[in-house]
Amino acid sequence: MSEKPSGQSGQSGEPDGSGESIPDDVWERFVQDSERDIRLSEAPKEPSARARMVTERLRRQEARGELPPAWRADPVGPRAKGRGARRRKVWTVIGVPLALAVAVVAMKPSLLPGDPFGTDANADTGSRSASPLPAETAPETAAPGSVPGTATLDEPFAGSPAARYADGAAGIVLPEAKAVGVFSKAQVEAALEQSKVLLVDANINGRTLLGGTPETVLGKVLDPKQPELVDELRSSLRKPGKGHDPLRFFSRFDRDEVRLVGDVVKTRGRTTFEAGEAGALDIHVDYTFVYALAPADPDSTEVARTIVRRVIDLRLLDPAKYEATPGRLAVTRYDDDIANSACDVHDGFLHPRLASVGPTGAPPSGPAVDPYDRSRDIGDDSGDSGDSTDSGSSGDSGAEPCGTVSRT
Repeated sequence: MSEKPSGQSGQSGEPDGSGESIPDDVWERFVQDSERDIRLSEAPKEPSARARMVTERLRRQEARGELPPAWRADPVGPRAKGRGARRRKVWTVIGVPLALAVAVVAMKPSLLPGDPFGTDANADTGSRSASPLPAETAPETAAPGSVPGTATLDEPFAGSPAARYADGAAGIVLPEAKAVGVFSKAQVEAALEQSKVLLVDANINGRTLLGGTPETVLGKVLDPKQPELVDELRSSLRKPGKGHDPLRFFSRFDRDEVRLVGDVVKTRGRTTFEAGEAGALDIHVDYTFVYALAPADPDSTEVARTIVRRVIDLRLLDPAKYEATPGRLAVTRYDDDIANSACDVHDGFLHPRLASVGPTGAPPSGPAVDPYDRSRDIGDDSGDSGDSTDSGSSGDSGAEPCGTVSRT
């Protein structure tokens, strides 16, 4: 045990002690505490003269009752450093991932569930960031609900169900192919791809939309051994008229009148196939295309939408039984339903109704029809401007109806 020092006067300007001796039990506790602290230190060593002096001063002050009862409660020296180090280590482990998480959420708030910051643009505008609809795999049973929002140059499909349609060719989702009759799975798959090429080149391709000739459809998809249709379509493109209107098969706009807003055509629909007569493969396509347009004037901010629905029956014939070109498709039926375009204008172009341009063609009449209602069949209402034609022959059925649409 350490030798107990005798009382002595204070040094280095310290006040004198009272000269009273230290009780043995107090000194014993002090020695035990000191030895414990030394053992817990990282490098135990003999206290310096300054440390012994401070210790003696504290001992005297405690003996006189000048120190608070809990002055020994908080650790000092190495113990305090050890606890601080542990605290810093814990906060390092917790703080770094927390800081990273905060940074990620700050850059992309949508990662948080719900809308804690009130930034969900979809709730107000029906913007292009709206979650897309799943592919249409069966006939729809009702019209889509109303969508809030107003079309702008930045958000041309706001306020329309088309905001959730797929973009362009991505909306043409083909079913899984399988062998049908004399045609192998690979041949059926190729025919389905041909039907998609036809839809894209006729309704989505920018060159076609701005008045160009859809050469892929005419030269690589349709069977040249069905000359009535191919010749009729080429003639209608060269010299459109009421009895031979290319709009029955192609979507085209007059670039001197309007411009496309953005480079996206919204698309929704489905493709099905089945065995046809005499071993043929029959493909049925039913798609709606939504176009956002503005006046050709680059300073105009007005936006209008034209909606075109096309229903086409295609057939892949067995060359062993028919005069047909392998891999090319014949057309057995084609219908169209066009909304928000001038009626009774047969110049080969769709003319969206724009407030800044003024009325074009016959005024709309009849009951209002929802062009986004894919649950109805084309031709079921008097507001439908399309009609059914066999073998691709348009014909002239006289005065055509000019329907009213409930929304665009």
